[in-house]
Amino acid sequence: MTTEETAAAPAPAADAPAAAAPAEKAPRAPKEKKEKPKKEPKPEQGDGKKSGGGAGGDAKGLGLKNSKKDNFGEWYSELVVASELISYYDVSGCYILRPWAFAMWEVVQGWFDKRIKQLGVQNSYFPLFITEDVLNTEKDHVEGFAPEVAWVTKYGNSTMEKPIAIRPTSETVMYPYFAQWIRSHRDLPLRLNQWTNVVRWEFKYPTPFIRSREFLWQEGHTAFASREEAEKEVLDILELYRGVYEDVLAVPVTKGKKSKKEQFAGAFYTTTVEAYIPETGRGIQGATSHCLGQNFSKMFGIQYEDDDRQKQHVWQNSWGLTTRSLGVMIMTHADDKGLVLPPRVAPKQVVIIPIPKASTAPETVQAMMDKVAELTAALEAKDVRVVTDTRSNYTPGWKYNHWELKGLPLRMELGPKDMDNGAVVLARRDTGAKETVSWADVATRVPALLETIQADMFAAAKARTSNCTEVCHSWEQFMTALNNKHMALTPWADEEEIEEEVKKKSTTPDAMGAKTLCLPFEAPELPEGTKCFYSGKPAKNWALWGRSY
Repeated sequence: MTTEETAAAPAPAADAPAAAAPAEKAPRAPKEKKEKPKKEPKPEQGDGKKSGGGAGGDAKGLGLKNSKKDNFGEWYSELVVASELISYYDVSGCYILRPWAFAMWEVVQGWFDKRIKQLGVQNSYFPLFITEDVLNTEKDHVEGFAPEVAWVTKYGNSTMEKPIAIRPTSETVMYPYFAQWIRSHRDLPLRLNQWTNVVRWEFKYPTPFIRSREFLWQEGHTAFASREEAEKEVLDILELYRGVYEDVLAVPVTKGKKSKKEQFAGAFYTTTVEAYIPETGRGIQGATSHCLGQNFSKMFGIQYEDDDRQKQHVWQNSWGLTTRSLGVMIMTHADDKGLVLPPRVAPKQVVIIPIPKASTAPETVQAMMDKVAELTAALEAKDVRVVTDTRSNYTPGWKYNHWELKGLPLRMELGPKDMDNGAVVLARRDTGAKETVSWADVATRVPALLETIQADMFAAAKARTSNCTEVCHSWEQFMTALNNKHMALTPWADEEEIEEEVKKKSTTPDAMGAKTLCLPFEAPELPEGTKCFYSGKPAKNWALWGRSY
């Protein structure tokens, strides 16, 4: 339903589980690139005697060995394991989402779910399995997914009479029932969403969150009486996707329309939000909102009777956002110390760490713990998500590094001097800046500071990407932009064959070819007579090109 996790790929190789076999007419599978599970580090326990100030000190085994700048791929793979986001599973391309990661997905779910319900969308659930006949109903659609459809061919020791597909998307699951439920204009609009998982037997090298064989998503499917209603919703949903990335995840994105070559299989047109990772020079599709037109309604016979008692085909949309969004956020903000989480998506926004000395009297330690409980209650009353770290078998330095690795936006330190002064020290994860705040002001200052951190993180990310787009009017300028790890904004004749030629010609021994990321909604005026950067033909629009994930 969304193209963001999809790429044309050969059918599954022989090492796939018995329950997942390729479609009978799929091409022979090449040798699969094996995924090497990363070792999950076991934190070494501090001795409990060191007072450890700052972010360094005695935090053994917590640092990342790889650098984001020097070895991005290895850095990312190490980070998602070390920060306790994922564990590798024994089926290649599948991952366990640990509580820290799943809690972030729940934040995204909650934000988006609330807003689509305000639009009148209802949640539902449709089965995981699809019969072969139904999957093949829409030819262009199934051809777009066929290479990566997983098939159930056996149960127990018996071979199934007919294989059953595991959903790669749910158009063909849902639309036969749309045809049953919609009879009159009074049944419209029909606006459904489901939060679920899908399976696409992806053969490109798997990357946690970014490209996996099973992933979590929401997929919306809607039907309207008119084109105008459908097209309005496409843009309404796209704006919500922008909100997920920019307002929640603090990741800048570009809204636009996909080229015909890149749009969703079977769609009338596809709109998208595109992110960009400057360190790799690669774009990444964030989420897509498709206008399906009347293509699927004609295939599945989804009709309604209008006021004149004439049968009309409905106009349909589909739209989807996946856990890929978390990967984009991680790539955008994290550093060599670990995750850096925007406050709005952070499972916990503040960690309170009391710092008693070994010589501190028991009654003073108890008073410190009572103050921690009091500050926690005050912050939670302001809807701040708080965790306290009162473990006595880890030193403060170890704790600082632990929570830095997990990306908590704000650390609150409370030591003996702070008890004497009636204050705490706040340390920001994004900048490292510290400030002292009185106990009386904590419940006011912390929520305000979290909003400042959120805004600062988005501004910093936008500043990093703002200079990564070059306007190009020639092939030489285009290749220079790509070699600079930038995107290229070009006048384009909007021809599919040109797009394919550009992709092949821009491929180098060290880098993949470029493709259109989108036709951006916000672009310069295109003066009459402007030529396509590649063909020299009259340009029809501006296109944003780049190498991509």
